[in-house]
Amino acid sequence: MAKSGEGKILAQNRKAYHDYFIEETFEAGLVLTGTEIKSMRKGSVSLRDAYARVEKGEVFLHNMHVAPYEQGNRFNHDPLRTRKCLLHRKEINYLFGAVREQGYTLVPTKVYLKHGFAKVELSLAKGKKLHDKRESLKKRDANREIERALRDRQRA
Repeated sequence: MAKSGEGKILAQNRKAYHDYFIEETFEAGLVLTGTEIKSMRKGSVSLRDAYARVEKGEVFLHNMHVAPYEQGNRFNHDPLRTRKCLLHRKEINYLFGAVREQGYTLVPTKVYLKHGFAKVELSLAKGKKLHDKRESLKKRDANREIERALRDRQRA
């Protein structure tokens, strides 16, 4: 629905594109503490094992690692704490219905800054089987070979 517009991309979850078929994407705000946003602006964020869940009518982001801020002293945050995502009620209801369906997962694919606010791109995804992953790799390799051949042909 919503597209990630302009802004500085802080982290991407490339593994999600390998492990899942991305169906739809949603832009959500994040509820953060002061030291978290400072650390994120420095680029100290990782989405490696992150996932989102709809709990009690709200969406929460789990396992997103935000490194502690160096100058944060005792006010620093827990790096793996659960963070609340800000979405419209209609979007939350839609996601809740879709996640209840067989095989759908809510995966964060990007974290970025937009107009000074931290945003996360949540994707509604379906898991890939092993043969699907192999097929994706074959397609990518074939496209790379085609591009290489075209480039070499233009040079000659």
